[in-house]
Amino acid sequence: MDLMATDTNDRDYIQSIERGFAVLLAFDAERANPTLADIAAATQLSRPAVRRILLTLQRLGYVQANGRHWSLTPRVLSIGQHYSATHGMTEVAQPHLLHLAEQTGESASLAALDGADVVYIARVPVRRIMSINVSIGTRVPAHATSMGRVLLAWASSEQVDEVIAESGLRAYTPHTVTDESEFRRELRTVQEQGWSLVAEELELGLLSISAPVRDQTGAVVAALASSTSSGRSDAAHLRTEVVPLLLRTAARISSDLGHRTNARAGRDGFF
Repeated sequence: MDLMATDTNDRDYIQSIERGFAVLLAFDAERANPTLADIAAATQLSRPAVRRILLTLQRLGYVQANGRHWSLTPRVLSIGQHYSATHGMTEVAQPHLLHLAEQTGESASLAALDGADVVYIARVPVRRIMSINVSIGTRVPAHATSMGRVLLAWASSEQVDEVIAESGLRAYTPHTVTDESEFRRELRTVQEQGWSLVAEELELGLLSISAPVRDQTGAVVAALASSTSSGRSDAAHLRTEVVPLLLRTAARISSDLGHRTNARAGRDGFF
């Protein structure tokens, strides 16, 4: 997706803010200490524009220079802290995640949908089971994860269309569902059974199950997940032993957020 795409007819749109965030987002695992030229190439901004943005962010304390290279400062963490402080869901969920991790012996996570990705907003790690180091703020593709399928199963048809178009249903392993019709059938199955199990579609050996978390209106606002590896478990065990624990935990988090089981469960989903 082009980070610089804008609606020129929207007079309230501030492009300079978009460019500032584009520069911040250019810092990632592959560009931990990029040069100005690296950031310009990643953002498709001119070098003079990137230079002005970096100097502004430096004055604000969010980046620092080390010769030709730049790096983020710890101050950027305050943005995530503000999210946690203003979204009680993460605080409410944390003890439930801990209990689920203790029950299963596996990592427990909470994630929200952001474009074509899901973003981890709370997590209790037990073992490292992915090639990437998963932490709060880590993004993974929605279409290839159980969390994403749970969130998309109760999303609008427009959101589902956008995720399919943006992601292209890219294959990450030979098991990734890449056919659009099959993917939509998977979402219907998730909505009908109330949970999702995805095996080795994002990474070989990675198994995950997820269930929806609802707020007081009944809307699905997050996905609760438990993840393991094919070396320690299998799909049959997850279905019979872990899914009941996951559903009970998701129901408890939802209840703490004000959801009542006899209330309407929000929208019926994408179909």
